[in-house]
Amino acid sequence: MDPEVLLLILCLPALLGERLLLHRGPQPSVPDLEGDLLFLLDSSGSVSFYEFSRVKEFIADFLHPFTFGPHDVQTGIVHISSMPSLEFPFDRYHSSGAVQHAVRNIQQKMGDTNTGKALSFAKEKLFTDEAGARANVPKVVVWVTDGFSTDDISQPMQLLKDMGVTVFIVSTGRGNYLELSAAASQPPEKHLHFVDVDDLTIITKELRDAIAGIMHAKRLRATEISSNSFRLIWPQLLTRDTGYYVLEYAPNGHPRQKLTKQMPGDHTSIVVNNLEPQTTYEVALIPESNERYIPPQVTRVATLEEVISPARVLISESKPHSVRVSWSPVPESVASYQIMYGPLPGNAIKIVEVKGSLNSTVLEDLLANTTYLVTVSAIYKSGKEKALSAKACTQEEYSKIKHLRFEDMSPTTVKASWDPADGNVVGYHIRCRRQAGPSTLLSVSPQIHSVLLSDLAAGSTNKVCVRPVYRNLLGTGLCRMIHMQPASLPRGYRHQQRV
Repeated sequence: MDPEVLLLILCLPALLGERLLLHRGPQPSVPDLEGDLLFLLDSSGSVSFYEFSRVKEFIADFLHPFTFGPHDVQTGIVHISSMPSLEFPFDRYHSSGAVQHAVRNIQQKMGDTNTGKALSFAKEKLFTDEAGARANVPKVVVWVTDGFSTDDISQPMQLLKDMGVTVFIVSTGRGNYLELSAAASQPPEKHLHFVDVDDLTIITKELRDAIAGIMHAKRLRATEISSNSFRLIWPQLLTRDTGYYVLEYAPNGHPRQKLTKQMPGDHTSIVVNNLEPQTTYEVALIPESNERYIPPQVTRVATLEEVISPARVLISESKPHSVRVSWSPVPESVASYQIMYGPLPGNAIKIVEVKGSLNSTVLEDLLANTTYLVTVSAIYKSGKEKALSAKACTQEEYSKIKHLRFEDMSPTTVKASWDPADGNVVGYHIRCRRQAGPSTLLSVSPQIHSVLLSDLAAGSTNKVCVRPVYRNLLGTGLCRMIHMQPASLPRGYRHQQRV
């Protein structure tokens, strides 16, 4: 194929993307917002250059409609790498044009994916007065990731959420659903998005509207709403020295069930627990100031329907003879979980029972390359049961090449042969790296266990590697060096071999 034609084909998706950006028309504006918006950008080596460029375009497009300034939206970006680094703080850019230019000129850092360090860095260095963060505005973190982290994220993420930060996660890879759903603000279906890097525009409006809804409210509001809890967030109206807050809440229409909490004046967030599912609560936050009158702030919050476990079953860590089964949620009302599993088709069933506080277990002693039906049943303390099933596929069992041998056929040709590999082999790859001349790669069927290697220069040293091929992966190969004798030596020589 003509190189210019090939280059055009490879670049076509990017060209189409640019054309879409040029012809999508004016962006809707998002006025009257105030908040600090931080992007945690996965800049590690696990992200390809193409993926990184697509994420940058997504962020730039996402931020385009916002109004930036000290009394509007402020945005900053922190790189996730071996060590976190700040691309720009909240108070650096005060216009949409400047933000667009800064985002599109970001350079990837590479390194490891130490997200936990980046979260701690954001809390200690970015959500501060020195970095332009404002104490009395909503704070939002958007973590854009390929789904993996090389360090722990649970504790630093919780510390951010304890500050009243709302966390959205956009995963462009598979990732671990249970880990990411725990890291995102609750409920995860509103704060966690799984999307291919080429389809990020699909979630732009939904994510932008959700963040705008948080930043619209310069008042008492509820986030992380679940069936039995919600988090309340409000602007900083007091300090520890100027007063305190009284929180009152009760189910709508039942004022006698009112509960009261008292909090120091430097608080701007609290989690309210032990609530009834599918219930609307009347909430009042009363600032008690010793300097001036501040009117109460009120809101109404409806808890969600109670989620009955298991609502999700996830299969991961698939190996030839084991898989991990995980489920969520894990309510306190579950006494234990029973996991029933058996190969398909078939009637053989095994049962494993685990404590109700656990959310995963490993099923072992399975058959390789086999589909299993796995059913997770929650046994409630009340005696009720609920079950959910999923299919699990074990990996193929594979082995390495053994006893790679060579036989002289001529001064420039040898015959390579090997013993058959174990398992369901679909073929073999044979690579010959010549000291003189081009390398060659041969593929043969699983029934063939020898090949002729020709055109090997006299006196040269060549490397031959043979690997078994399985349906989903390559097995372990074996390599040997072939030392060809000089052409002046008599025919019938025996070449030497070594690993």
